[in-house]
Order: sequence, then structure tokens, then C-alpha cells
Amino acid sequence: MLCVLGGNASPDAAAFKKVLAPGVEADDAALTKVISELDGKSINDLDEAGQKKLASVPSGGSGGGGGGDAPTAKAGPAAKAAAPPEEEEEEEEEADMGFSLFD
Repeated sequence: MLCVLGGNASPDAAAFKKVLAPGVEADDAALTKVISELDGKSINDLDEAGQKKLASVPSGGSGGGGGGDAPTAKAGPAAKAAAPPEEEEEEEEEADMGFSLFD
């Protein structure tokens, strides 16, 4: 597609390799297959066919996981009293290693 957009209506293997980033190797057998598959087809027709195929691919999320259920009005104070209070953990002091990063 980049070759055609760059002005080469019928790109060959050398044109494809020129588009690749430096140091990227192309498999000659796979490249020959791609070129033969695309031979005689217009980029607009290929783009339209690709758009139709992509239309059938599910791409929406399911909305993700929600939070927990909110307490109901029926639970009232009894549910709050049943839950044990959470204890806050005290931060541990770092061990003195004999040096500091900020000295």
C-alpha cells in the first residue's frame, strides 16, 4: 500500500524492501506470494475488501468489570456493624544501610 501511495502502481520485491525499516529482512518466498496475490488488483478494491472484512470483527469492549455492589437500603446499620473495622498498617521504616542517596 505504501509503495502504491508513493507513486509505484505495480511494485516489485525491490520496492517492497525499500519501504522496510533499515535492518528489517523480508522473506523472499512470502514476498513473492504477496506480490502474486496482489497482481492486477487496484488498491481501492483491496481497501474496500479489507474494510468489509474488518466490519465483521468484534472491536467493542464489554464495558469492563464494574465495581462491587453497593450496600442496599435493607442492609442498614446491621450490615455495617457486622463488618470488622479495617486496621491501618503502619509503615515500616527503612533499614539504615550506612549511606543515603541524598547525602
